[in-house]
Amino acid sequence: MEKTGCAVVGGGPAGMMLGLLLARAGVQVTVLEKHADFLRDFRGDTVHPSTIRLIDELGLGEEFRRLPQSRLSNVAFPVPGGPPVTMGDFDALRPPYNYVAMMPQWDFLNFLADAAAQESAFTLLMRHAATGLVRNGGRVRGIRLRTPDGTEDELLADLVIATDGRHSTLRSAAGLAPKEYPVPFDAWWFRLPRYPSEHGQVAGVVPVFGHGEALLALFRNDYYQMGYLAPKGTDARIRAEGLERFRQRIAALRPDLADRMDAIASLDDLHWLDVRMDRLRSWHINGLLCIGDAAHAMSPAGGVGINLAIQDAVAAAECLAPALLRGRVSVEDLAKVERRRRMPTVVVQTVQRVLHHVLFAPIMTGKRSGIPAALLYVARRVPAVRSIVPRFIAFGPRPEHAPAFARRAEPRAQPHA
Repeated sequence: MEKTGCAVVGGGPAGMMLGLLLARAGVQVTVLEKHADFLRDFRGDTVHPSTIRLIDELGLGEEFRRLPQSRLSNVAFPVPGGPPVTMGDFDALRPPYNYVAMMPQWDFLNFLADAAAQESAFTLLMRHAATGLVRNGGRVRGIRLRTPDGTEDELLADLVIATDGRHSTLRSAAGLAPKEYPVPFDAWWFRLPRYPSEHGQVAGVVPVFGHGEALLALFRNDYYQMGYLAPKGTDARIRAEGLERFRQRIAALRPDLADRMDAIASLDDLHWLDVRMDRLRSWHINGLLCIGDAAHAMSPAGGVGINLAIQDAVAAAECLAPALLRGRVSVEDLAKVERRRRMPTVVVQTVQRVLHHVLFAPIMTGKRSGIPAALLYVARRVPAVRSIVPRFIAFGPRPEHAPAFARRAEPRAQPHA
């Protein structure tokens, strides 16, 4: 049986960022990740300006920018018979935080893991799955876990933080039940190749809408990451219709990509995401705090989930590091984190719910096959929208800055001998 200052369960963006920040504060922190590596496709792959700025404040900006990535500069909606209407132009923001970085999440997580490994207080345990909570005297004292060889063990901690996602094991073990909100669609992710002639800077994302369906294309260096949206609960029907019918759906929505449908070799190439939106009524109990998707599952609308989770991690590190260094974390300390992050969560989820109601629900039910005229009018006639929307997506309602204890200067380039 081992003991640590803080046990962080879940090696996603929130867990890895939290581990790095706490370790830089001198807190003994152990991050547990149940998988053997971070190579899981079709996760949140958008790194927004709020996170890029945070990385710069941590002194890691140059290394981050060397990672393979593309830059998203705007979000636009298609208009039949005319040019797309831009809803969010990130070029309107002040450089260098005027774009969204698009990169595979495993590259980002490996980057954070490498940075955290430089801190002596940090430990990362891969292939360690949390199975439950250790309780004593009305307080969570640690976690039960399964090691790589299948052995059951315990890890004691002054505090446990659950960053294990929307299906959080620890959230369930604590008896914390979220309030769920209806979502009108699910998503099926897959890849299509990009030809060499199509490579280059990414200008933006333009979704395509049909009757009861929609399609997104996110640009990668040598492929498109495609997201097909259809009404919730239709996964079984889509698969029953077969591969060829699915290819026909995609080709009809994007005729310019029809020449590469054979890249969808089987229905196993489709990665179904059961889209959920929920929020815990309380994010903590004595000795345990939930953040990120474990506290509030987000819709993919706006691609803000990963960045909101990272903002949670920053707030948690700043609020809790002093108490963890003392070895005494109170319920009030945990409530302080929740109070600080609840408002941004409510605001973002409210905007997503409005988008679901106004935009996605009518399309998924077949009542509309395009953007509402009122929304297009506002985008065209109200210039402020083109600055407000990108700032909201880029930074959110309450962006966090790196705590003073975690900041480092960028390393200086060594002179040549």
